[in-house]
Amino acid sequence: MKRRVFLQSSLGLGALGGLGPAGAAMPATAPLQWRERSLVGFGTVLSLRVAHAKAAQADQALDAAVRVVRHVEDQMSLFNPDSAVSRLNRDGVLRDPDPDLLQVFQLAQGISARSSGAFDVTVQPLWTVFEAAQRRGTLPSATAVAQARAAVGWRRLQVSPQEIRLGGPGMAVTLNGIAQGFAAGLVRSGLESRGIRHALINTGEWSALGRPEPDRPWLLGIADPHEAQALLGRLAMDGRSVATSSDSETFFSADHRHHHVFDPRTGYSPTGLSSVTVAAPSCALADALTKVMLNAGGQEALRLARAWQVDVLVVDKSGKWQATEGLKLQAA
Repeated sequence: MKRRVFLQSSLGLGALGGLGPAGAAMPATAPLQWRERSLVGFGTVLSLRVAHAKAAQADQALDAAVRVVRHVEDQMSLFNPDSAVSRLNRDGVLRDPDPDLLQVFQLAQGISARSSGAFDVTVQPLWTVFEAAQRRGTLPSATAVAQARAAVGWRRLQVSPQEIRLGGPGMAVTLNGIAQGFAAGLVRSGLESRGIRHALINTGEWSALGRPEPDRPWLLGIADPHEAQALLGRLAMDGRSVATSSDSETFFSADHRHHHVFDPRTGYSPTGLSSVTVAAPSCALADALTKVMLNAGGQEALRLARAWQVDVLVVDKSGKWQATEGLKLQAA
């Protein structure tokens, strides 16, 4: 559960600060009724908040959103030993994949190709070797890392509507770097289809509809990865989705040098940045690109943001941060 708690507690702090009172007056023909739902998913606490003139419709929309989250978990969560991805890792092949699972794998493969492998869902063997060493109170040997890295390679992952197949012994996949964002996108689309125009969606990554109040946008606090409970600033949601990856989320060494994001090309965590926040039209894309940007490093991440037509905020290991112009930050 540790992996997403950092994001939830930090970004959530800023988000809740912008909610306003339940039922706040909005420009509508009838007062909006706010409804909330909290649930455990993807190994952490998630939250959904929606408004509609009819409370019953808001509740029905939340019920449907929870079903979407559970569906994504059933397909993509490694926290669920019976999920489709868990079965793929166990059996080496998954036939007739669910359309949503197929879509995520196709998206992931496309991002891997465009990023020259900086994002790669086949890094799970690296996670496994570092986690096993952590249980022993140490770090894995260079030989163990090299052996795990030899099993990593997105090009050997075969993805088609008929089946998804691992391309060699020791291979395994994780969708932890994209599934939460994908879930947020599905929830958002579902809420819109049910007539919800104002919502805040936290599936471990963030998406929003409308506003909490007529004259105020949703605000997300951007956490300082070097100081617990501190914020670098507040980010106004502008219709795009937001994702963050940080070396403070889950780490394998006290100095945070080794953490949950791996550079597939080296087998180790990137060393230049502590945190990356990405704002993108798609929450799944924002989620995946946080890993691409962490692996790229500070100046290259700013350049890549322009190439991907997204905005980023990067924090280096010394605590210095930079952001692209499209991110309008307010003081914390």
